[in-house]
Amino acid sequence: MPAAKKTAAKKTAAKKTVAKKTARVSTTDALAVLAKDHKRVKKMFKDFEKLKENGAAADKQALAQQICTELTLHAEVEERIFYPAVREAINNEDLLNEAEVEHASAKDLIAQIQSGDPSDPIWSAKVSVLGEYVNHHVEEEEGQMFPKAKKAKMDLESLGQEISSMKQSREGMTGTASPVKSAGRSASAPA
Repeated sequence: MPAAKKTAAKKTAAKKTVAKKTARVSTTDALAVLAKDHKRVKKMFKDFEKLKENGAAADKQALAQQICTELTLHAEVEERIFYPAVREAINNEDLLNEAEVEHASAKDLIAQIQSGDPSDPIWSAKVSVLGEYVNHHVEEEEGQMFPKAKKAKMDLESLGQEISSMKQSREGMTGTASPVKSAGRSASAPA
């Protein structure tokens, strides 16, 4: 009997530990919202690589456009909401400055992809290089910036709600983000 009680006690303790961990990880905090975007775009890049050699130009163009749209909105919410809050909460200007320079490089490639011709072999290379930039950027954000934001005890839940709200206001009826552009400015340039 005592062994059965110990096993039941261990199971109860394990359930409490899992419940605690689950309770701490919100799916609406800023880090979770941004990480979900990262995961979705990384999958799109993998799908593009499968289409790259033998896919139809129209399919490649449609997927590349979806990637560009997603990244444009993601960069905008980071630059307008997340980065200013992180900049205020942590003392690491270099990390945030590098992230913004990485965004600028990505935006340049996005513009080239959106105005390019999918039948041009260089066009597919640009999409692949954008994927490499994004992977590097995601590693730095999730490996360096996110832990610092968590450690700074930022109100990540409130930031996540603000990010989600901005994203929803930009999404079209199909559930994909619509680019936010005005003449002569990049999609995520401040208004």
